[in-house]
Amino acid sequence: MKKVNRRTWLSGAATAAVAIAQTATAKAVQVGVPIDQLWADDPTKQPGGAPPGQVGTRSPFEKLVKNPSDISSRTPLQDLHGILTPSDLHFERHHNGVPAIDPAKHELLIHGMVDKPLVVTLADLKRFPSVSHIAFLECSGNFRTGKETLSPQDICGLTSQSEWTGVSLATLFREVGVRPGASWFLAEGGDAALMTRSIPVQKGWDDAIIAYAQNGEALRPEQGYPVRLFLPGWEGNTSVKWLRRIELGDAPWQTREETSKYTEAVGDGKIRQFSFDIDARSIITFPAYPAPVQRGWIEIRGLAWSGRGTIERVEISTDAGKSWQVATLQQPVLDKAHTRFRLLWHWNGDETEIMSRAVDSTGYVQPTYRQLLDARGGNSGYHMNPITAWQIKRDGRVLHRPEIR
Repeated sequence: MKKVNRRTWLSGAATAAVAIAQTATAKAVQVGVPIDQLWADDPTKQPGGAPPGQVGTRSPFEKLVKNPSDISSRTPLQDLHGILTPSDLHFERHHNGVPAIDPAKHELLIHGMVDKPLVVTLADLKRFPSVSHIAFLECSGNFRTGKETLSPQDICGLTSQSEWTGVSLATLFREVGVRPGASWFLAEGGDAALMTRSIPVQKGWDDAIIAYAQNGEALRPEQGYPVRLFLPGWEGNTSVKWLRRIELGDAPWQTREETSKYTEAVGDGKIRQFSFDIDARSIITFPAYPAPVQRGWIEIRGLAWSGRGTIERVEISTDAGKSWQVATLQQPVLDKAHTRFRLLWHWNGDETEIMSRAVDSTGYVQPTYRQLLDARGGNSGYHMNPITAWQIKRDGRVLHRPEIR
């Protein structure tokens, strides 16, 4: 046997470890393992490969991505933790692409029924007192069904949550002197669609923000850089991105996005218009398609939210709606914000369905799909917030239960 000196040993050229292996005749023998092989997967035995950088990145082992289409991209709700959505995973909905706007040239005009019309730059806005608000944003067309192979991202991934920072619109209203007769304002975006929505002035006084930052940094271009309107709890397209004009008036403007679009049938041949508030909703994000489960103890987890206040409670059924249990709400529970819920459940291996329903601080209870159809006479595609069920199969597969008219 060749002798090995200490220097050779430490250099890794020697056999550094002994393992027990079994021969074909079932005899146990000692086998040498080269030290470089032994240490190959041990991060404590070699320097890290990346030095300090200018911008942090995700681990290559994390594959978080949005699910894009021609006009939108959906947040991977089933892959997230906590209540804040990373800015690069915030859902997108555009009406004519994402404009490239130079913040040094961008201006916001406030005029109409005001005493002192005003033009402000981004630098001007940042001189006003700032406010921050953690709140969700949701597209009013955030519902899909129809097949079993849908994930939470596919079903309702057009909702995300951020900390929004900017100037209270009420501050700017006081600056320009809104006249007593002004009851509406028009918000106009600087994209190729010239996105416009009529908003009651009272919402501007209540909690509207002219936002220039999201999660501690400037807005992303997809989220309205350099300036957007943010209306907590209201349907997403009222929070006009790339905001360039606010006009005060005494009546709504009846724009395209509040007449031919973003209105919904409510039965008896009637159409509901200006249905701003997002109703209470919840979805279980685990167990959920496509991740399978094993029998035994499972923590059911999910998200709940309401545009009318806080989430009061979430109830979970593990027997296809026959009975319900109250889930634990994970702090913080904030106004007009995503709230995490969880419930420990022991699955015995039998086939079943699990589902959740939210109750908000107004007492509103999340309805079933059938209740929504009965109330509205059909599915218009907007403001659909039904209870969502997951089928748990005996082999551990988890599938969406499609809703049927």
